[in-house]
Amino acid sequence: MEAFFCLARCRFTRLMVAMQLVMGVLVICISTASLHRFYTTDHLLPGLDDSARCSKLHTVGADGYASFDMRALSDRVDDVLVQLAELQDKLEATALKVGKKAKKAKAHKQEQENMTMPEFRRFLEEEVIHPLYSAHISLRLIRIPRPDPDGEDDAALEVDPLVNFFMAEETRKYVTTKGNREGRPSVYGTNRTYGSIGHPCVLMRRELDEYMSYDVGAYCPDDWDLGQRLMLGGCDPLPRRRCLTRASKFFNRTLPINESLWTLPDDGSVRWTRYHCRGYKCLSARNPRPGYTRCVGCFDMDREKQRWVVNTTRNASSTSASLVDFSIDEVLAVKPGELRIGLDVSVGTGTFAARMRERGVTVVSAAINLGAPFAETVALRGLVPLYATMSQRLPFFDNTMDLVHTSGFFEGWVDLQLLDFVLFDWDRVLRPGGLLWVDRFACARRDLDDYMYMFLQFRYKKHRWVVSFKSKEEVYLSALLEKPPRS
Repeated sequence: MEAFFCLARCRFTRLMVAMQLVMGVLVICISTASLHRFYTTDHLLPGLDDSARCSKLHTVGADGYASFDMRALSDRVDDVLVQLAELQDKLEATALKVGKKAKKAKAHKQEQENMTMPEFRRFLEEEVIHPLYSAHISLRLIRIPRPDPDGEDDAALEVDPLVNFFMAEETRKYVTTKGNREGRPSVYGTNRTYGSIGHPCVLMRRELDEYMSYDVGAYCPDDWDLGQRLMLGGCDPLPRRRCLTRASKFFNRTLPINESLWTLPDDGSVRWTRYHCRGYKCLSARNPRPGYTRCVGCFDMDREKQRWVVNTTRNASSTSASLVDFSIDEVLAVKPGELRIGLDVSVGTGTFAARMRERGVTVVSAAINLGAPFAETVALRGLVPLYATMSQRLPFFDNTMDLVHTSGFFEGWVDLQLLDFVLFDWDRVLRPGGLLWVDRFACARRDLDDYMYMFLQFRYKKHRWVVSFKSKEEVYLSALLEKPPRS
């Protein structure tokens, strides 16, 4: 106890100076260790050109580290050195601040203000120990590639190129190759498995590391919006996470399917964090709100009951603008009894799938939570939400879907080449004789020919093809197309 109180009476300035010295020694040690292998090869000494010495660098073949990302390794070491330098600067600034306070108190003959033990402990944990621990873990996780001892000279490196690229340990574990147990081949004939991530995950490294920084087995951070931001940025698919997803503490039992299809879900069943609204009543307002202006009123069940069933526009006038609205019954009549399963790529709450379910057709709804809980709402209505972005290949096998429907999602803002890849993917999953329903595709009049070509290039049979004016400068395109056999 006496030693404990003695520590409390130690001057804070002396402790800061001691920590600065320790940090300086640590930086020197890291720099020395990183250059040790290079120095031990005697590469700087003339007359010593021994390949045996150079082999200490674990070089593979004449190309050296050609298949290993040395830049990522260098960046990793630089990140650690930056962390240590920032910590040293913070300690120096703190010591300087304490010194100025001590001089000021001495000049005014005031009693010097000392930190309490809880404050001192909190300072050490948050400002010193945690940054040191982070740098320590980062250094321990660095892996240097080595040739396979049982392989040939040009054998593949044992360490994956991305293993030194990411800082979060969970990300590194996910992207590392997983070899089969005891080297046995899988049922598919493969001997290893790779964790797949989207290509832009490499460009969004810091965001991905933040997303993958959690305690394994504990509750996941409430950061669904960060994950969606990564997906929309092209980091799709995301890596899996080994944490427990949080649910709303007020989650109620689900309603039977005959009630849930046309009943607005209970507010307590949704986590409303990161949303402008805090309940369905707010979302049901007809005023456009940021994030889902394309879905104004789509949380109003009375309005939703009229969609694809009652053509109010057609009843109001006989202009060509009314013809772009196809009803579900009109589409089903084209292939009576043949439409059983389909995909809906739209901005909405699953109403299209609900109407199709009433007619015995199972439809999966693509949903992204752009400003509102679309995915949760689709599921609470008893339907299937597919949480995927436009950058991801559809998780369906070839020639399996009877119907692909799109509305309000892919429109005149889409890059032509991106739309080309998407349409070819839709063509892949549509079975021979399957229907592509383009529902009110909006674009500028000057771009209409380009977008028409995108749909016509597949040489589908036209059941319906309607172009009408949306405004003076914009038009609508609605089409019902049938995929040819191509056998």
